[in-house]
Amino acid sequence: MAHDRGYTVSPGKRFRLARLAPDHTGGHDKKRARKLVGQRLEQLNELQERLYSSGERAVLIVLQAMDTGGKDGTIKHVFSAFNPQGVEVTPFKVPSEEELAHDFLWRVHKAVPRRGMVGVFNRSHYEDVLVVRVKQLVPEAVWSKRFEQINAFEQRLVASGVAIVKLFLHISPEEQAERLHERQQRPEKNWKFNPADLEDRALWKAFQSTYEDALSRCNTEWAPWHVVPADHKWYRNLVVSNILLDTLEGMDLHYPDPPPDLASYVIPDV
Repeated sequence: MAHDRGYTVSPGKRFRLARLAPDHTGGHDKKRARKLVGQRLEQLNELQERLYSSGERAVLIVLQAMDTGGKDGTIKHVFSAFNPQGVEVTPFKVPSEEELAHDFLWRVHKAVPRRGMVGVFNRSHYEDVLVVRVKQLVPEAVWSKRFEQINAFEQRLVASGVAIVKLFLHISPEEQAERLHERQQRPEKNWKFNPADLEDRALWKAFQSTYEDALSRCNTEWAPWHVVPADHKWYRNLVVSNILLDTLEGMDLHYPDPPPDLASYVIPDV
């Protein structure tokens, strides 16, 4: 595991979520982690400016987690680094009638960020090998083919200049219980309490096993998975910001060239 950068393995090996403690903190305390996050966000802001101004590449961030895993919190805290005009957040909920009339990647492809943009998927195409499998919404003959289709889809995006960052926010069942209680008891969080989350919680082991399968079978050289310890929100934010920083720095982003003879232009008085 790269320090403070989540846990990933080489393609072809199986993920074992039990190998990474959800409450791992990398030896940091909250105060130090928050200071580091602040520094990372400043760096990310400048790199996003280069991405947006050049308009040559795009970044797609895929967020997956169990219920209460922290997807919304990650978007709120880490992606605050970015200029809103250069970010598109797409939540994937239950497919509409129109979406169900197409192949499962149709609605996803429409939401892929255009060049110069950062796109954030709050849930994603992976729901179509996770929820549909655990809840037996489609037969195995259908969902089992989707792993290869997803890999091919992501490879096509990368070949067209989209950098893909896939993040699984890894929480413990104990932490999930605390967060569900908080939603139940705090008035300002009551609206987030969904009784259906309790049904999914009862399927915890099935979801964990299914996630391990998806993380393993769709962990590719062009779009690897990062498993982020997410019991501690402050450490989650540090890990995610580090992963994003590594990604954008690795893209070798540059501002576009200025107009020729820039210094020769005279700004007129008005």
